[in-house]
Amino acid sequence: MTSAAMYPGTFDPITNGHQDLIRRAASVFPRVIVAIAANPGKAPMFALTQRVALAEEVLAGIPGVEIQGYSGLTVDFAHEHGLSVMIRGLRVVSDFEFEFQLATMSRQIAEDVETVFLTPTAQFSFISSSMIREIAMLGGDVSKFVHPKVEEALRAKAVERGR
Repeated sequence: MTSAAMYPGTFDPITNGHQDLIRRAASVFPRVIVAIAANPGKAPMFALTQRVALAEEVLAGIPGVEIQGYSGLTVDFAHEHGLSVMIRGLRVVSDFEFEFQLATMSRQIAEDVETVFLTPTAQFSFISSSMIREIAMLGGDVSKFVHPKVEEALRAKAVERGR
């Protein structure tokens, strides 16, 4: 059994669903690195430094969890940190095809990095960062879906964008 795993993603923003998955991963692995991808191709709403800071606030107090930002290939990050397990979340059946392709490609690039899929608690299975961003930018209430600090950051972004 490996002693560490990584949970990579953009986390733009981190949601209660992410937090749930990270808590459960931390119950399986003594050390979980939440690897926050720069991913400029997705044009994130929050800068990498903001996403890292929000994750640090939201995940504070979960034993064994570390947060790190990175750019480049996820499997390269895994190798640089001596990690052989990558955690991915599957919310709904439609996630499976994309996640399966991603896992298969990762295995082609780095056979020594295995992907482990976790499913969220049912109450979080419908939450996605993109939905949260859209609701928040349209002035909707996202308090049930994100940590209060994330809600505050989303409100500030909405004001910044004139909403």
